[in-house]
Amino acid sequence: MRIAVISDIHGNLAALEAVASDLRLRGVDQVVNLGDSLSGPLLPKETADFLMSQAGWIHLAGNHERQILELNEFSGAGDVHAHEQITAEQKAWIASLKPVLRISEEVLLCHGTPTSDVVTLLQTAERNATAQEVDARLGQFDAAVIACGHSHVARSVRNANGQLIVNPGSVGHPAYADDYPHPHVIESGSPDARYAIIEKMVHGWTASLINVPYGYQQMAELAAMRGRKDWARALCSGYMNG
Repeated sequence: MRIAVISDIHGNLAALEAVASDLRLRGVDQVVNLGDSLSGPLLPKETADFLMSQAGWIHLAGNHERQILELNEFSGAGDVHAHEQITAEQKAWIASLKPVLRISEEVLLCHGTPTSDVVTLLQTAERNATAQEVDARLGQFDAAVIACGHSHVARSVRNANGQLIVNPGSVGHPAYADDYPHPHVIESGSPDARYAIIEKMVHGWTASLINVPYGYQQMAELAAMRGRKDWARALCSGYMNG
């Protein structure tokens, strides 16, 4: 079983299409999407159309799906833009998605952690989470492999219990600034789209973290046109001040 894991598309249709083309060439058996699919200044409606048309893909809700629907005090400009652009049918679709899903006895999917869509499993703000932090956030969940997103940091860890924990990185948003749990910056250092493939082999589960180059210029120009020069810089470089 070869499973492609994507996450944190953030309305970047060009990056998503490049990833979809790449994973088809690699002969995966299943595609799972861990959420935060639409929020941002780019193409939320078109991205939703693409995702909803992919037969057999499994989708989760991220915190931004919730914030798009609720438009609460935590919703940002990207959530508002998505809320205004997507259709009633698309809102119903994201409302139907869950933040956590166990797709087999061995494989658990979550957006953040198994119990929170705003806490990162393998990351603590700008640094890698310690083994103790990962264990505490994972709790008693006993799946052999856990796929998580939210942080946009591509990382693969095997804990002391032999569980493989994989974050595929972000398909469409390679750098950002955040205030939770304190002000920090996440930078991938590359404009590439990112995803992962997890596969069960003879001796257990393995993970491959994959970078996919794509024509990011159009998305960067769109972000700049919509007043988001921070997004434009991030899309072009993978850095906040690139």
